[in-house]
Amino acid sequence: MKVSAIASRRFADQLAGPGVVLPCGPFVVRVKSPISQVSSGLHRLYADFDAIESDAFVDFEVRVEPPSVLRRILRPQVIFSCDGRIPFKPLPRHQAFAMLEWGLNWVVSTHAHDHLILHAAVLERDGSALLLAADPGSGKSTLCAGLVHAGWRLLSDELGLVRLDDGRVVPVARPISLKNRSIEVIRALGGLEVGEVCPDTTKGAVAHVRPPRDSVLRRGEPAMPAWLVFPKYSEGAALEVETEGKAHAFMEMVRHAFNYAFLGGDAFDALAGLVDRCEIRRVRYGHLDQVVPLLDRLARGEPR
Repeated sequence: MKVSAIASRRFADQLAGPGVVLPCGPFVVRVKSPISQVSSGLHRLYADFDAIESDAFVDFEVRVEPPSVLRRILRPQVIFSCDGRIPFKPLPRHQAFAMLEWGLNWVVSTHAHDHLILHAAVLERDGSALLLAADPGSGKSTLCAGLVHAGWRLLSDELGLVRLDDGRVVPVARPISLKNRSIEVIRALGGLEVGEVCPDTTKGAVAHVRPPRDSVLRRGEPAMPAWLVFPKYSEGAALEVETEGKAHAFMEMVRHAFNYAFLGGDAFDALAGLVDRCEIRRVRYGHLDQVVPLLDRLARGEPR
């Protein structure tokens, strides 16, 4: 049964009780929360996800809840826990849904060690994957949303999971996280559903984009990397495109790999294979209208 097929009140009751079981990349996660913001956010942004039978086997149980009864009244806060472990400090209650999303990223990035885990957005076109790797503040998620709007399939906004056996990237198609001015930029495009804005987080204002239905339904279809792009947004900048050398790209991707040291030689082989098979570009731009057509042309094999 799809999440959208469950009445919102029934969904909230289930979330507050036995929990809602959802796929999360390579994992199955039971989510529990008595907080209405979490219920409404999940019901809206995960509408196309399968709500798995509540008694199904799960890899992890996560909760977003007040830390104590007293805190509900005196200082409303929420905590995220995974199988009883609390990896983060409490946050203000109004950040509950954002905390769930950050927490689910933590679950995947700290446990999916049968993959090389890259800090990268991943999209697919015609069976081939594009990886966007960049430091925070570079506009990666905004560009990811812009490409989704242009028809690319979303594999992940945040985590590129590269299989060690064949080098394909496994989908983790969940909501795309936007910050500050990016929220209105993507809203202005139309055609994508942007959730409620959560103000005053450590990252500023945060909102999430609902993943397209096709991306959710095809969450079992991995894709082979073909393009690796290092994007950098600079307000008002002219479009600049450079071909990046393989050696430099490899070293930069080591920095973007969460578990490179943990995997050792397997990580070297997986990353070397990825870099070797990809066309690699470094792109500086000032507007989505500059860079989205460029990447469309790259995917079609046309000269820039």
